[in-house]
Amino acid sequence: MTLSVETILERLGGPAQAARLTGVGTEAIRKWRQARAVPPKHWTAILGATDLTVADLQPATSPAPEPSMTDAQDETPAGATAALVLADGTVLWGRGFGARTDGARSVGEICFSTGMSGYQETLTDPSFAGQIITFTFPHVGNVGTTAEDDEATTVAACGLVVKEALTEPSNWRSAQTLDGWLAARGIPGICGVDTRALTRRIRDRGPQSAVLSFPADGRVDLAALRRAATDWPGLEGMDLARRVSCTQSYVWDQGTWTGDGSAPRGPGASARRVVAVDYGAKRNILRCLVQAGCAVTVVPATATAEEILAHRPDGVFLSNGPGDPAATAEYAVPAIRGVLEAGTPVFGICLGHQLLGLALGAKTYKLDQGHRGANQPVQDLATGRVEITSQNHGFAVDGATLPDDVRITHVSLFDGSNEGIASTRLPAFSVQYHPEASPGPSDSFYLFERFVGMMNTRAATI
Repeated sequence: MTLSVETILERLGGPAQAARLTGVGTEAIRKWRQARAVPPKHWTAILGATDLTVADLQPATSPAPEPSMTDAQDETPAGATAALVLADGTVLWGRGFGARTDGARSVGEICFSTGMSGYQETLTDPSFAGQIITFTFPHVGNVGTTAEDDEATTVAACGLVVKEALTEPSNWRSAQTLDGWLAARGIPGICGVDTRALTRRIRDRGPQSAVLSFPADGRVDLAALRRAATDWPGLEGMDLARRVSCTQSYVWDQGTWTGDGSAPRGPGASARRVVAVDYGAKRNILRCLVQAGCAVTVVPATATAEEILAHRPDGVFLSNGPGDPAATAEYAVPAIRGVLEAGTPVFGICLGHQLLGLALGAKTYKLDQGHRGANQPVQDLATGRVEITSQNHGFAVDGATLPDDVRITHVSLFDGSNEGIASTRLPAFSVQYHPEASPGPSDSFYLFERFVGMMNTRAATI
């Protein structure tokens, strides 16, 4: 007799214990409940931890079929000039734009972003290193591009997938079409893809590797592309922060943009000295620190505690970034622990949040579905206030592994995963989302002000 998912979770000792026993996150448990079935790949762990049988776990009915990928075929359709090949063998044809490629440059993890604006900021976000971005919003490219909207000097993403063909830009700020902008930066794109079906495939099957091919000669070698997709190792265990970080320290003194398009420089004489560790920092994060009253010095991701503290900072900021936090932690965690031991206030976001969690004794895990977009609801547990946030991450801090002197401050209202922590013993806190919101809402700017307040409090006691 098949048991319900709720009964199975109860036999395992509850959702948290079930997640630990099967090695999954809270989002996977949510998906079990949503599908009303436990995936067979987790049955062995469940059978070993309980007295259940395979018959107890076998779904009473077959799972709902996956969304049809009607445009998936091995023969090149008329008019197709590019292909997106997934590791599961799916082939999606479309029309290429941006840079021509033989496929090698565009291998990465396929993901989707729900943002309705800010495509240029998203593409230049270093956190997207190693990923091919699918935009769920169909009209991309309609406002062109401008150098002012770049979040980094290079494009870290491997490729771009959109539904509609790129249109000519209609915006007074536009300096170049998205097509030309991508071509100049060596990034391929594909349009004409059923992004709704692709998003459902990613949502239901989880992240997987993919290859985007836009060959100059029009010849698509599907066998080679499938091999490239399956051979790519994936983001787990991959340290990408070192790849996108700056190579030497520099000073950042530009504030946030004003209504007239200018960006004031200099935080003022009373500014707090902040060292920002660049794991893949976006420029608007640095602007927000200046706007909040910080004099910012940026250092490479590999900077040691001694090198960071040599700047005599009032506080240390841990930036966003790509890749597996457990891999970056090999050199980042010792540095962070050295800063914490010195009593210096620490504020982290995104990858910086995950690295602070690791430094404080927690563990991280890969989400079954990452959070990417500018409409992610997060609740502040202290106030009950809900913030609509901008996010881009595929890993999370496991709240169940936090030590007793670290409290959970924020949670995702999508899947209950951890979105913020704070030490009760040290002046350190972090959030998973992007309070600088570029693109996205500005609900969370107060966190930069909280960081400044923490530094002011410490300065008053020494």
